[in-house]
Amino acid sequence: MHPAEAAVSTVETGTGSLVPPGDWPDDPAGPGTPAAGSADEVADLAAGAGTLDELVARQSVCRACPRLVAWRENVAVVRRRSFRDEPYWGRPIPGWGSARPALLIVGLAPAAHGGNRTGRVFTGDRSGDFLFASLYRCGWAEKPTSVAVGDGQRLLRARMVAAVRCAPPDNKPEPAERDTCAPWLTTELRMVAADLRVIVCLGGYAWQAIWPVLGQCGFALPRPRPRFGHGAEVRLTNQQAPANQQAPGEVLLIGCYHPSQQNTFTGRVTPAMLDAIFIRARAHVDDRF
Repeated sequence: MHPAEAAVSTVETGTGSLVPPGDWPDDPAGPGTPAAGSADEVADLAAGAGTLDELVARQSVCRACPRLVAWRENVAVVRRRSFRDEPYWGRPIPGWGSARPALLIVGLAPAAHGGNRTGRVFTGDRSGDFLFASLYRCGWAEKPTSVAVGDGQRLLRARMVAAVRCAPPDNKPEPAERDTCAPWLTTELRMVAADLRVIVCLGGYAWQAIWPVLGQCGFALPRPRPRFGHGAEVRLTNQQAPANQQAPGEVLLIGCYHPSQQNTFTGRVTPAMLDAIFIRARAHVDDRF
């Protein structure tokens, strides 16, 4: 059973129901959490968050992109037939995992019936099943499966984020939506950076989205920008590290093909290929602790 089924209340809409902030298991937000309604408000609320808990709460109620808000809520109300009896999260997916990660995993955006349903990034669809099995085999996750928020799953010295926090139509966020969402990721990266050693980008979109965020966080960016590829590596030096003890001196950026259903079914991504990425991340982390 979906962990939230017996624990949530709902808000009625024209054709179904939505779960209000604070009524989901382990919900980071509450009725009084401020919600951004524009790009400027995203920047202000991200910069003004005093703690990581406050930041992820604000991420989880953002309403800055009208197209994404309409889509995520419509999906949560109409629902896929196979999940029609389950509550849907229907909100932005906040960062999740260790507050002091050695590994940061960056994805594109939540899936409409995956993270948008379960409340956790890379959870509730086949991409997530493939990814979490690898993370478990490589020592980054406590369990081989991730079902939904409240299922007892835990990342080990790792954290997951999405470049765009809301499920987009056709899995294609617009550039303006990516840019509006970027301050959430920039502030989160700053807050969790003390022990960070490796960033793994799942797919070319995440690879492209992370570069301006890294620049905002003080990393020296190579020119030209390195091309994305499976196993591509770039060592990045943080120019702010000498003056800021919370900033890592060096981070290894690794590219990884996205474990989408299409990629895994066609063999473009195999379990061994994904394991190799996270084993490489583990080796780099262990060399520096």
